[in-house]
Amino acid sequence: VQIYSLHVDCKVTSRFAHTVITSKIVNRANESREATFEVELPKTAFITNFSMSIDGKVYPGIIKEKASARKEYDSAVSRGQSAGLVRITGRKLEQFHVSVSVAATSKVTFELVYEELLKRQLGTFELLIKVRPQQLVKHFQIDVRIFEPQGIRFLETNSTFMTNELTEALTKVQNETKARILFKPTIDQQKINPDLDETLLDGDFVVRYDVKRGATAGDIQVVNGYFVHYFAPHEMPVIPKNVIFVIDRSGSMGGRKIEQTRDALLKVLQDLRPEDHFGFITFNNKVVEWKSSLLQATAENVASATGFVQTLSASGGTDINRALLTALSLLEKAKGLPERSVSMVILLTDGQPTSGERNVEVIQENIQKAVNGKYALFCLGFGFDVSYDFLEKMALSNGGIARRIYEKADAALQLQGFYDEVATPILMKIEMQYPENAIEGLTKNNFKLFFEGSEIVVSGKIKNELDLLPVEIKAQSHASDLTLKEEANVKEKEQVFQNQSYIFGNFIERLWAYLTIQQLLEKSISAQGEDQKTLEAQALELSLQYNFVTPLTSMVVTKPAGEQHVELANKPTEAG
Repeated sequence: VQIYSLHVDCKVTSRFAHTVITSKIVNRANESREATFEVELPKTAFITNFSMSIDGKVYPGIIKEKASARKEYDSAVSRGQSAGLVRITGRKLEQFHVSVSVAATSKVTFELVYEELLKRQLGTFELLIKVRPQQLVKHFQIDVRIFEPQGIRFLETNSTFMTNELTEALTKVQNETKARILFKPTIDQQKINPDLDETLLDGDFVVRYDVKRGATAGDIQVVNGYFVHYFAPHEMPVIPKNVIFVIDRSGSMGGRKIEQTRDALLKVLQDLRPEDHFGFITFNNKVVEWKSSLLQATAENVASATGFVQTLSASGGTDINRALLTALSLLEKAKGLPERSVSMVILLTDGQPTSGERNVEVIQENIQKAVNGKYALFCLGFGFDVSYDFLEKMALSNGGIARRIYEKADAALQLQGFYDEVATPILMKIEMQYPENAIEGLTKNNFKLFFEGSEIVVSGKIKNELDLLPVEIKAQSHASDLTLKEEANVKEKEQVFQNQSYIFGNFIERLWAYLTIQQLLEKSISAQGEDQKTLEAQALELSLQYNFVTPLTSMVVTKPAGEQHVELANKPTEAG
């Protein structure tokens, strides 16, 4: 069974990426064989289309509500025969895998389409394409086209498998607003060495870029009555932060995990700014405060904390409740903190609560009451023994986010990377205001904090024939209260995207749907009862309308008769 063509075509229009992967396979044997299509895609993406065509007959994947897809699947197959087509394969990726039987000398074409909004982190957008054909491919190409009306500030590609020969197969053409990257290695260039039929192509192909930013109130783009507004101020003074690290040192953290945690914390201590205040709480079944109040990050205090971190060792149980409550009361009674500052708690744990209060719902309630909307809580779950659901709900209910730290050699870098993202708050209480009577379906438009290097994205539908879309942004910076105003000329903005070969359909409308679904799902995590049902129903309706495989939908893939007839593609979540 030979893959004779594998194309990855990706269009990124104003951060919204639309990727089509097409694999053409021929069975050169004189009996039927199994052909497999295996693709890794970013976890942040939604699959929006899949089809197989075998000898000219097309078998499309149909996206349905999860429960009805499951019913269809159960009536077609006795339970438990198939593992589903999608599974998480790492920190950033999930894998889509389907196989089908192909008759002698027959051909099959697989096509998978997925979409995602690229998220700015530490000043960069990253497009990740996983390359693993597992054989030499006659017609192999990756074709990436980027169109950013704001202008491309920098663009780089790198990959984990490049050699000098392969570099010759890579071309990059770029002007002010557009870039095209084409990677088209010949069979000889793909070989590890000339005598063996083994491929070099195995790893990540990454495009990183950022856009130019002129206007202070961000950039507005409009297509077919939908708008998106990007706001990423830079070169602003940093707001001092008051941060308490709450570190699990229970028995299960022993060995490599506690070492990696120590390494990361030592680096983080060096990165604190002199105007920051900080504290440490470590816990097993006992809770220990490094100092009984927050200290300023002077050289002397940082040195003292460094000594403390170096002595961290692991044993005992896990009292998450008391550890967090202790941290929050430290913040509550703190004196002499800068008047304009950001207070946050960063929890790192690798397990379930096993000491003190063990009921996660009671813990969530206690913490929410103590946070009372005043602080941000970030929860890092180390490894796979944590209850990620619990950490995620707690973080999202308290103005923060949760992140899983994978137990790999680079865990210390993962921890540092997370800290870097939240290390530099430059705005608080950001409100993005639009004329109420003219906009509907507005996505989230007020944000507690803005960190240097990230980006705020708001999207919505322009209701009536507006000529001008006025925008007002209110926020608090380190020194003052800001009001930024901007007016977008709708007709002019629409012109930007006319007759561009780089555009796919109503991409801002799809971007709006993608963002709305993501936010509804996120909100539903920390919602209760009826509220949760309503949010999920709205997200489901949009997922079906725009054909996205989300945690609420499944794609039903029907194969030719005679094989295991129906398979399901579901969206895996970090919480499992």
